[in-house]
Order: sequence, then C-alpha cells, then structure tokens
Amino acid sequence: MAEKKTTPANTHGLFEKQNLWLMLLGVVVIAIGMLLMVGGKSKDPSVFNYDEVYSGLRISVAPVLIIIGLGIEIYAIFKKPKA
Repeated sequence: MAEKKTTPANTHGLFEKQNLWLMLLGVVVIAIGMLLMVGGKSKDPSVFNYDEVYSGLRISVAPVLIIIGLGIEIYAIFKKPKA
C-alpha cells in the first residue's frame, strides 16, 4: 500500500498576504477603469452624442487605469516572498 504524504505544519501558500493585497488592489483599479468606460447612452436613439461617447474619460483615462491595474496584477504575481 502507498504511504500517505504529510505536509509540514509550517508550509506557506503560493502567495503572501502582501501579494494578495496587491492583487486585490489591481482588481479594484481594473474595475474602476471598466466602470469609467460604461455609459454614453443617449435618451433619443436617433441622436448621436459625440461628446459623451468620445469623452476624454472614456477614451484616455479608463484604458490607462485598466493597463495600470494589469501591471499591478503582474507585479503582485511575480513579487518574490521575503525569506
């Protein structure tokens, strides 16, 4: 019969607490960027509101926030734990 492998009680997970907080921060920043892109709906479907759809907030700020959030996520994943 095969023996059961036991793990030591002091084993750590793949990520530390700081990594998990950074991942949570990245998700929040990405969510804020996505929420800033939402909208642009016109009350009258036959009228196109150019300024609302192509506002600087939706075209510039929101995508930059999403890229920053993805950068935070990548940093959080690759950050080495302290020895």
